[in-house]
Amino acid sequence: MPTLHQIREGLSGSWDSMVDGWQGLYRRAAGAITQFGPLAKKEKQEGTSEKDIALRSVGWGILAAEVFEDDDTVNVRLEAPGMEKGDFSIHVQDNYLVVRGEKQTGRERKEGRYYVTECAYGAFERAIPLPEEVDSSKAHAKYRKGVLTIELPKKPSRRCKTVNVEVK
Repeated sequence: MPTLHQIREGLSGSWDSMVDGWQGLYRRAAGAITQFGPLAKKEKQEGTSEKDIALRSVGWGILAAEVFEDDDTVNVRLEAPGMEKGDFSIHVQDNYLVVRGEKQTGRERKEGRYYVTECAYGAFERAIPLPEEVDSSKAHAKYRKGVLTIELPKKPSRRCKTVNVEVK
């Protein structure tokens, strides 16, 4: 039969393992979760005050992103539905692609006594780490059907080169 000390050590080890697992999950997922702040522009809707809109706009949401590369470019796709192409500010800082924007509240409706909103609104910023150095002066972006696509050419010194090596 295990002693009290052995049980305590077993529980402590299990707790440490669970904490390590949660911290690992947080590190992997933290980049996708984006905080939306209050709207910068004052917006008024019928039946709602500006204060109510600002309070509802603060929260967390997911701006899912994909980063992939080929020999010459780094490509980033960011899901940002409900926006216009002029709502984005995009720049490269250090080795990060920084996307800022503001998602305006849309039409809302109430049904019965329940009120449900699952969309995040407000100003946001997302910093996406880039796997290679890029030439940001030659980058271009397009926004279509809720997806922002950014193509960043790699710096010439970082592009993959194929070199044939002779076997002697």
